[in-house]
Amino acid sequence: MKRSEAREQAFILIFEKGFRDDSVAEIIEAAVLARQLEENAFMHQLAEGTFEHIDEIDALIEKNCIGWKKDRISRVALAILRLCCFELKFCPDIPVGVSIDQAVELAKKYATPDDASYINGVLGSVSRTEELEKQ
Repeated sequence: MKRSEAREQAFILIFEKGFRDDSVAEIIEAAVLARQLEENAFMHQLAEGTFEHIDEIDALIEKNCIGWKKDRISRVALAILRLCCFELKFCPDIPVGVSIDQAVELAKKYATPDDASYINGVLGSVSRTEELEKQ
């Protein structure tokens, strides 16, 4: 499985978690049984890592969503933002441009064109903010 495919599967799991109180492990187990999800270490890292750091990630999103509250963001866009923010903050081996590009591609596939532009803007702001904090 390519990393982009594993990332897409992680996004779907993160999106599902937004509707369920089950643990990420339980959601993955159900997805394996229900839709023959092909498990992958990178997918696990992204999905589980996102929810291990969800409070920090959501605070980062809130801080960079100028003029918006997190509650106003669609669930699809929020899942994409959460996934990418996890990558930007906790996966230094993934280039920033790759993470943002993949997030925008997911938005183009699963959300609206406006969501894709919005996600790109928020993630650009997050990447600049995080870069300043690393210096």
